[in-house]
Amino acid sequence: MNSFQKTVVVLLVFMVPLFPVVHAQATVKTDWKKDLEVYKDSLEEKHIDLYHSVTKEEFLTEWNKINESLETAQDFEIVLKLMRLTRKINDGHTSVSFGNLSRHRFPFEVEQIDGQWLVVKTLEENKDILNTTLESINGNPIGKVAQEISELAQFVENEYSLKVRTASYLTIAELLFHLNLIDSKNTATFSFRDSENNQINKTLPSIDAKVWQDTSTFSEINLNTPEITEPHTGNKELWFAPVTGTDILYINFNSYPAFEAMQAFGQQLVAYIQENQIRQVIIDMRENGGGDLYVGTVLAYALNLADSIDWKNGVYVVTGNKTFSAATSNAALFKQLLNAKIVGEPTGSNPNGYQDMDTFTLTSSQLVITYSKRLFRLSNESNKPLKPEITIEPRLKNYREGNDIVLSKLIGRMKEESGSRSF
Repeated sequence: MNSFQKTVVVLLVFMVPLFPVVHAQATVKTDWKKDLEVYKDSLEEKHIDLYHSVTKEEFLTEWNKINESLETAQDFEIVLKLMRLTRKINDGHTSVSFGNLSRHRFPFEVEQIDGQWLVVKTLEENKDILNTTLESINGNPIGKVAQEISELAQFVENEYSLKVRTASYLTIAELLFHLNLIDSKNTATFSFRDSENNQINKTLPSIDAKVWQDTSTFSEINLNTPEITEPHTGNKELWFAPVTGTDILYINFNSYPAFEAMQAFGQQLVAYIQENQIRQVIIDMRENGGGDLYVGTVLAYALNLADSIDWKNGVYVVTGNKTFSAATSNAALFKQLLNAKIVGEPTGSNPNGYQDMDTFTLTSSQLVITYSKRLFRLSNESNKPLKPEITIEPRLKNYREGNDIVLSKLIGRMKEESGSRSF
């Protein structure tokens, strides 16, 4: 392995942003004045171009306002102010992430589909709310809640990542409480509506986020494509499988492995393609939140060795609103290097943008701040997502039926276009 390979660092930007709560056991008052100096000075020193969207004057004006409020503001109020200020930087990799502090959440996850907030995951004990739409929290209409949360959501780069990030914040107890949307961090009342238009009201307790992460008995929506069977490789994030009855190979690329692991995967992939004379390839990156751009190019290099592929019309890359960071960059590169067609929905990040995330920690509060070290230019359009040439959007009905309509429609289209051979 050469020295370049040894220095590759995978950027875990696909992780859902973590949120803070003030240490309940802390007896020493947080020195926010010192932390604010570290925040400002470190961003100015480390960020590749801190003032690319917000002027220095505007940034410092808001920073001074926070400084002046320190005597009367509570810890979390200061945190919210920092989140709002950081959003002004307008950079999907520069954020207040709070990744090393505890927080609580309510026990379900939502996604915005067709303008509604669909419950896509919950604890088994609350499975009656799965596949329902969230309508209100403590009597606050979900539109009002989402709007307030969207104004300080972190890791936002465009309108599509704003939608995804807002969904990830909607169930954070401390955030809802300090925005005065719920009366207690420990419990809240939620109103849901099922597919038959019945209303379900539930009072749910918040749980430690670590408990949620460690739980294995979830009830969740899984979208299926009958023609594709996931192999038992043990790797849920990177695998390939044939599309039944076709000469299409499906590659599930959800996250980035180590450099060497991608090399090994590429060798297996090319061997399979050549042996089975695969002519068409789908690279699915809808759930890929980012990683190492250069590891992704290893996949492109491997595929390029497969002569059986129809290099004029046979390569498709599927993207979605959760395609972030390096995944967006790699999708743009695959379009160029593999002559791939982009299918699905626009990406949650921009191929031209500030990337290569690093972090520093505020000394007193221990809040983690992320920032961008590089600027990538992989598109002719600035500050815009990578948009599909073939748009296929999932609908609420598809989710409720468990039907992966994006893949189903794409496979049908590929069969028609190629007259795909039966095995």
